[in-house]
Amino acid sequence: MNYRKYDLTEDAKLVLNYIDGMTDRAYDYLPYWLVTPHKKPAEAEHCKVDDAELVGSWLEAVDSLIGILGEVGESRNLYEGFRRRVLSSWGEHGLRFHEPYPWTHTIHSSFHEMGYILPALNRLVRNDPNDKEAEKRASGLVRGMRSLVIERKVKTFWSGDSNEKEPIYEFPNDVYLKDGGFDLTRHTGRGEQSIRNAVSLHALVDRYVIANDDVALDLAVGMANYLLGASRYFNYKHEFFGHVHSAVWVAAGLIYLFRMTKTEKYLIAGENIYRYVRSLGSSFGWVPEYAQWHRPEEEHCETCCIKDMILCCEELIKCGKTEYWDDMNRFARNQLTENQIKYTGYVVADNTLPDANGKTFHDLDKRLMGGYTGGSEPNSISLTRFRSIAGCCVGTGPIALGILWQNVVTERNGILTVNLHTDKKTDAYCLTHEMPDEGKITLTVNEMKKAGFRIYPWMGREWKLYRNGAEIEPLWDAMEETAYAEQLTKGDVLELRFPMKTVEKKEFFAGREYTEFWRGADMVDLLPHGEHIRLYQRDNRIPKYYPRPEDVVYTGKTDRGPTQQGTISKK
Repeated sequence: MNYRKYDLTEDAKLVLNYIDGMTDRAYDYLPYWLVTPHKKPAEAEHCKVDDAELVGSWLEAVDSLIGILGEVGESRNLYEGFRRRVLSSWGEHGLRFHEPYPWTHTIHSSFHEMGYILPALNRLVRNDPNDKEAEKRASGLVRGMRSLVIERKVKTFWSGDSNEKEPIYEFPNDVYLKDGGFDLTRHTGRGEQSIRNAVSLHALVDRYVIANDDVALDLAVGMANYLLGASRYFNYKHEFFGHVHSAVWVAAGLIYLFRMTKTEKYLIAGENIYRYVRSLGSSFGWVPEYAQWHRPEEEHCETCCIKDMILCCEELIKCGKTEYWDDMNRFARNQLTENQIKYTGYVVADNTLPDANGKTFHDLDKRLMGGYTGGSEPNSISLTRFRSIAGCCVGTGPIALGILWQNVVTERNGILTVNLHTDKKTDAYCLTHEMPDEGKITLTVNEMKKAGFRIYPWMGREWKLYRNGAEIEPLWDAMEETAYAEQLTKGDVLELRFPMKTVEKKEFFAGREYTEFWRGADMVDLLPHGEHIRLYQRDNRIPKYYPRPEDVVYTGKTDRGPTQQGTISKK
């Protein structure tokens, strides 16, 4: 085997290592957001956001990892520790506030941060409908936010007055002070208040689904109407200027809202937002953190944005738009897995320094393994860039893994269908694959079942289906684009085989042209090569990452084989 094989469970194990190592037991399971791996020595430091969005997203992350790996290592203790965190620090109007640490400063609640807390509460309630504390906090948060919005009822214009036909809700500010409420002299400084305040949209719809909470649905509808109308945030094509993470997360919420209300404008807007962001990125899943904010060549890719794009794909697929399976598959096995830190040889750990004053130093070369970057360039993770590892992305990356894991194999119309390609074993089936080396996917069933494979354009037309080693004539589900066999019995082995060759492709994005080398849905090389941690080095015959910069010198140009853009010689 020459090429590195995509393995979702290995990514899950790695990020669990990071979450376990970067959770501070001395502060009762407080995560570290701020990490500076390029400093000598490397360090991590507590900051205000640790006790804000991170406790929510890391709870969801650990729960997703338990769904993939089972309860292993410290996963159950981490889940319970983050649960305690999420259920603490509540105040007036049902809002969750920061705790008073030395690094906290102003004690406040941010509506953007509630977009991370409400999904965590939803997950607690879904996991345990008898969790009365989580239910109380979820219900209180929804009602508290609803009580704080401005409801726009009448449009007053030079031509006269007219009543608004639909609910329109907006928040007066993006921050609510624990001592002072809405102080309009204070703001987060992030800008884009309308979109950043609305990232709880998906969670509000989910709250309605879980608890039949009509207040949550009302708030979701009013927020959506404001965003798509009076806010003027999106143009007529639903393009925008600003924060991709917030906009695409909202897009997923709009599509979910369509599924619950059947109001077509929400689906149209959500899909258009997704497609707009998709047009700014690449075919392998790199998307910019901001739309039209920086020069394209200065943009970088935040893992949070990849999670949102995957969530959007899932929502669109649930609307019957099966064409988005290919996007989900490419995002997963390319940019999402490449955005994970799988090499920490550059990290200088000083175990003689004591952990104190909210900082930690010990064993960071080991503890940082498995984190996710908040700022990858298309071909590399730069160590000198701020957020080369980001706590927010360490939460959302595993959430994306959980979405993918649930969709690897699904059952529809009585057909067990392989959608995404990673090794997975359950009581019902065992799935393996040999990509990108070989076009071969194998499904062994453990019960009588119809089963088959989703067929993608990159598989070509020469694919064949085998049952227990013998070629068979497949049945075809045109709606799902699935080739399948019926009346499989326990132990039957179904194989999909197709030719696999390397395809070279040119693509222009992020301000320049790149040359891509594809094998099926896996990109195995990307030119030009980048620095410091080079991405898409999937050939196992060559080193995957840069040596430490001080260990190498560059002596000219070379072809695309070695990992450097020059011949490497040791000093």
